This record gives sequence, structure tokens and C-alpha cells, in this order.
Amino acid sequence: MAEGGIRVGIGGWTYEPWRGTFYPAGLPQARELAYAAGRLTAIEINGTFYSSQKPATFAKWRDAAPAGFVYSLKAARFCTQRKDLSQSGESIEKFLGQGLTELGDRLGPILWQLPATKRFEPDQIAAFLALLPAARDGVRLRHAIEPRHETFDDPAFFALARAAGVAVVFADSPRYPCFAEQTGAFSYARLQDAREDCLTGYDAAALDGWEAQARAWAADGRDVFMFFINGAKVRAPAAAEALIARLRRGGEGDIARA
Repeated sequence: MAEGGIRVGIGGWTYEPWRGTFYPAGLPQARELAYAAGRLTAIEINGTFYSSQKPATFAKWRDAAPAGFVYSLKAARFCTQRKDLSQSGESIEKFLGQGLTELGDRLGPILWQLPATKRFEPDQIAAFLALLPAARDGVRLRHAIEPRHETFDDPAFFALARAAGVAVVFADSPRYPCFAEQTGAFSYARLQDAREDCLTGYDAAALDGWEAQARAWAADGRDVFMFFINGAKVRAPAAAEALIARLRRGGEGDIARA
């Protein structure tokens, strides 16, 4: 089985404390995305969770990134923050129809994050997963679901996700449960426990561990998406760059492969 590619990134790119730490002093804000895309291999866009975007915006993001770079998109809150997820069809259609396929081969997984209060209800989750299409406008769609309630630690949930081809997010978080089960054709990790007193967010031993984990997932033929999110956010770019450097030293030739 061929190894999958590994991409490592951060959440978003506009954050004032990154100016002068990650971004060089004096870099125009309009050039921050291109700078970040040139140093990382993926970015998770969280703005799509809060508001719709225009097709021209997605095209602009596409053109700012080099070949092999991908964006993960956090699905709109109107799709996932509702009592009955089986009734999300109209909101999902609106989200998918806003022009995100303009990203083309820069489009990575779509993240469907559930509220922490949402419990596992098998019929409802099965209906929700069935609403997630495999393609749009000829562009392949990949889906990852992030439940944040302990009731999802259930073989029935993992079986539903596996049958739908949807990846369950691996969350390294001090607040939410971590589900290590791999259910999709790719792996999606959100690392949320960085420390500000460590310049790279996670210390060397922890970064070595994330490298080993990413390689283990890739060895199973999965593409891997690993994002440093929240925690000590100011350290996220340094953490991502440190992990990318480890992967490249170790001969991960597919780290930036599309």
C-alpha cells in the first residue's frame, strides 16, 4: 500500500500576535496568506464557520497558495449547531453552493464540527452523514466530523462514519474527548494543547510523537492533515514549522504533495 501524503498547518492566517513572530515585521497584511502558504502545507479556514464567502474569495485564496497546498474548510455553524442534524440538508446545500469549488485542487477536507452538547443519536447521525456528497461541480469532496461529546465513543458511531467514508477527527484537547478510531480514507488531527511557555507550543518529545503518529497514519495509505489549533495560538505557526521540518528531515517526500 502506498503511503499517504502529510500536510501540517494552522487555523486561519490573520492573528495580530503572529506579526513580528511568524510574519516578518512590516509585512503587509494583504501578503500574510501568501507568506503562510509558502511556509506551511495546509491551513484550516475557520471564517467559513461564521459567514458565507463569495466565489471570488475562494478563487483568491486558491491563487495565493502554491501547488500541493490545501485548505480545509470549517462548515457553517448553521449546518451543525441544530437540534436535529437530519434537517441540515438546506443549510448544507447553501454552504456547498457558495463557490468553495473554486479552490479546485487546493480544496482539502471539510470539517463538520458538532457542539459539545450534541449527544450521539444513531438515526440522526446516519441521516446527517448521508447528506454529505462525494463531489460538487466535478470536484471531489472529503468530509471529517468532529463530535465533542463522550457518547460518540461508540462502535455504532464509528461504523456509521466508516460506511459513509467520513473521517472522525482526532482531537488533542484538554476539554473534549479524543477519538482515535480511523474511519475515513484520510486522517484529520486538531492539536489543541499547545503551551505558551514553549516556543514551539509542544516540546521536542511531543513533536516527535506527532511525527510518529502522522507517519503511522500515512503508512496505512491515508493522507494526513494535522493542524495546530487553539491552545497557545501564538505558538501555532512555530509548532507547525517544527513538525514540517521533522517530517522533511525524515524523508517524507509527500509532505506537500497534492
